Amino acid sequence: MGKEEAMRKLEERIRNCQKCPLGKLRTHAVPGSGSYDAKVMFVGEAPGYWEDQKGLPFVGRAGKILDELLAEIGLSREEVYITNIVKCRPPENRDPTEEEIKACSPYLDRQIDIIRPKVIVPLGRHSMRYILEKFGFEAEPISKIHGKTFEAHTLFGRFVIMPMYHPAVALYRPPLKEELRKDFRRLKELIEGQP
Repeated sequence: MGKEEAMRKLEERIRNCQKCPLGKLRTHAVPGSGSYDAKVMFVGEAPGYWEDQKGLPFVGRAGKILDELLAEIGLSREEVYITNIVKCRPPENRDPTEEEIKACSPYLDRQIDIIRPKVIVPLGRHSMRYILEKFGFEAEPISKIHGKTFEAHTLFGRFVIMPMYHPAVALYRPPLKEELRKDFRRLKELIEGQP
């Protein structure tokens, strides 16, 4: 089975999922979007209001910031893959619970297996903690490790994890937007150094 077929089947399973209570509350599940051959995969935490309405990741205000940051380093959404650790919106945009992450994370694991990115960028502390711990690293506060790189090894080879602040941080803590910019410039250097 090719990547496209594998992802289409997975997206269908996500759209019909009822593994946790969020399945009953959503308007749309949000599997992810972008290139199935992406070198870079961004992993947010959970869909918000607009994502739930449209069934697409990062289409609200944080998404506009993500688009801007991507454009600054010469990338578009079509070249990367964007998803979330939890595929349905938690009520009132609260943080996803451990149970929700546990129920939903096998979908993310499968997306990583299919896409086989060279760089995974967890956006925010929940996705950072899940991804770092999954690949054997200790999660520290995001303020301490954003922009740092961790080399992980899987059956399909090596890739780099580079945690970053969630783009929404620029909305409520504007000075951190500059930190995000710096991290994106580091990401660009990292991509350009990849064979």
